Amino acid sequence: MKLIVGLGNYGPEYEKTRHNYGFMVADELARKNSFPDFKLDKEHNALISIENDIVLIKPQTYMNSSGKAVKSIASYYKIEPKDILVIHDDADIQLGEIKEDESRGSAGHKGVQSIIDELKTNGFKRIRMGINSEDPSFQGKELENVVLKNFSSNEQPIVEETIKKTVEMINI
Repeated sequence: MKLIVGLGNYGPEYEKTRHNYGFMVADELARKNSFPDFKLDKEHNALISIENDIVLIKPQTYMNSSGKAVKSIASYYKIEPKDILVIHDDADIQLGEIKEDESRGSAGHKGVQSIIDELKTNGFKRIRMGINSEDPSFQGKELENVVLKNFSSNEQPIVEETIKKTVEMINI
């Protein structure tokens, strides 16, 4: 089995924020590949959709505790870290850019750090989607305030195209 994790924060107030980029990709991946609707699994604290040998999740912890849900599901389904793909936002990358990585540190992303801490390894794959913007309203703001901002209407076409490209990159 393989585990695909879209990172984000649960709750309607976070739905369209930059930090929920991973959730957005998970939703589109599920839709495009005809996965069943996500269902809340309280035991693992995640929304889960399973199709064939792929477990697609959106942890229902806050971002900084994502590793707990990932570890619980990986243990339950006996999924090795090498078979885990984590999709998340990255403030160090320009909006519209996508990078694939494996076995690297968190670079300060607290959701990724939580996964590394819980799995006790960084030996999983990642797709990082840029959220950095030239928007002057971002200048001088704390990172936590930036990641919780919604994408602007001008940025929305870039976001939609990035989600589409990211879904195409994932071979399922």
